Amino acid sequence: MYNTPFSWNNNIHSCIDNYFHSQICIDSCIFGDIDKYNESSFYRYFFGKERNRSESENSSFSFITSTNDKNDTDLSMGCPTCSEVNLPPVSKSKINLCNYCGYHLKMDSSERIEFSIDSGTWNPMDEDMISNDPIKFHSAEESYKNRIDFYQIRTGLTEAVQTGTGQLNGIPVAIGIMDFNFMGGSMGSVVGEKITRLVEYATNQLLPLILVCSSGGARMQEGSLSLMQMAKISSALYYYQTIKKLFYVSILTSPTTGGVTASFGMLGDIIIAEPKTYIAFAGKRVIRQTLKRLIPGNSQISESLLRRGFIDSIVPRRFLKGVVTELFQFHNFFSLAKKEIMELK
Repeated sequence: MYNTPFSWNNNIHSCIDNYFHSQICIDSCIFGDIDKYNESSFYRYFFGKERNRSESENSSFSFITSTNDKNDTDLSMGCPTCSEVNLPPVSKSKINLCNYCGYHLKMDSSERIEFSIDSGTWNPMDEDMISNDPIKFHSAEESYKNRIDFYQIRTGLTEAVQTGTGQLNGIPVAIGIMDFNFMGGSMGSVVGEKITRLVEYATNQLLPLILVCSSGGARMQEGSLSLMQMAKISSALYYYQTIKKLFYVSILTSPTTGGVTASFGMLGDIIIAEPKTYIAFAGKRVIRQTLKRLIPGNSQISESLLRRGFIDSIVPRRFLKGVVTELFQFHNFFSLAKKEIMELK
């Protein structure tokens, strides 16, 4: 039916396009109390056809919100786009969208699990894996082990990624969610091992795979061992995708940089990004210092990368769960209830 990569790609975009349009028709005002985001402007904006002036001037960096650290100063800070203050209980009711301008604020991994996975179906994996100090990293300021302990207490997590299985609108999935609040989501040996084990489990159980990326890249405190994780995860994904012909969706959230971008972040069968996501290999400061060149302000933002073909689609957080469900169903992954009905027939 789809005899060329071009027609296949067009069909994928058509499915996502149709899903957005149907949802917009049902709920004509995306942000409820925000009049300036009407149906037509929202549709044009997220499909890259037209953007209004106020949106194009928005900052490229997201605002970090953390419900785990009670001593954080986020309450005294405003949205990076409109500078309005969003209290956590209010912004959480809108899945961490700014109540005033609709900007996508950051979500930690626990919030994303609650948002993405059906209630009562989350089964975590490898929670007891903890980083040591494999290369005896020396720092004059603070030891690597002390930094790990600090972030474990601050976030309530053991590492910078949560992996496990659950159901997405009834569809069994394997999912890994990185957490930027834990050492900038950096990828060390434990992060790489947890993701690799998740991919291998999904391969053995024939499950669709979701990896939600949010990372500053490889973890410098583990040296070349952290870089090895890129090859290890990519090898597991090769077997999952190419040999077993299973389906992997990569979701890029702000920021996604470094070794994560250079490996599994860009290996998805479908690569989805949230609006205004910062995606890069090297950051602007590193490029400026090493190459002595300035890069355009928005060249590393998801909207720019979509136009250049680096990602497949930009999906607003409100629609993300529905879009991924549609993609899984398109690839013959169905909910358990639907499977039982099909078996009875």
